[in-house]
Amino acid sequence: MSDVDDLTLDELRLALASAIADAATFDGWSDDAIVAAAMEKGADPDVARLALPGGAMDMIAAWIETVDAGMSEALKAEALAKMPIRERIRSLVQFRLDAIAGQEEALKRATAIMAMPQNVAKALKLGWNSADLMWRLAGDTATDYNHYTKRTILAGIYTATLAVFADDDSEDKAKTRAFLDRRIEGVMKFEKVKAKLLNSERETFSMSRFLGRLRYPSR
Repeated sequence: MSDVDDLTLDELRLALASAIADAATFDGWSDDAIVAAAMEKGADPDVARLALPGGAMDMIAAWIETVDAGMSEALKAEALAKMPIRERIRSLVQFRLDAIAGQEEALKRATAIMAMPQNVAKALKLGWNSADLMWRLAGDTATDYNHYTKRTILAGIYTATLAVFADDDSEDKAKTRAFLDRRIEGVMKFEKVKAKLLNSERETFSMSRFLGRLRYPSR
């Protein structure tokens, strides 16, 4: 009996995800990729099809979920808390890049599929979920508008970095690493300026003076 025979369908889709990504390099995100991955893992191809009924986007989503899970396992919040915030984010994004090294062609094909109009909403949700997970691992507890802006910005950084990564043939992906560092540095500068502006407003604004002027307006 194969090790995958006792898995639930949801467990099987995740167990096959990386092998499907490998096969997608040659077969695309297709039924052929599912069959190739099932044969490699010793699973019944028909059962594998049942585990991934949603076609290409289902396969891509499973692939992303395995990267999310691997990142959560490898980079614990307690260890990340000892790093400066920029290093936490850099480490989290870099882990994701390292996790898919060698699967660049599958990434290009997945990006093209996710950009199709019928898939954009799900692609955005997948990107948001990954960005949210990275920020939570990094220790973010914001519940105001910062919660949304941080995740939107990080999703943008990650997406842009993936585009560089997919075509980067430099040694040890040096171009990608440099690009990521520049983008993170830019965000850190923006956050410093934003914090300074917000603190300045807090220091100069007085709620009591404001209410007083409403009640006793100057003539």
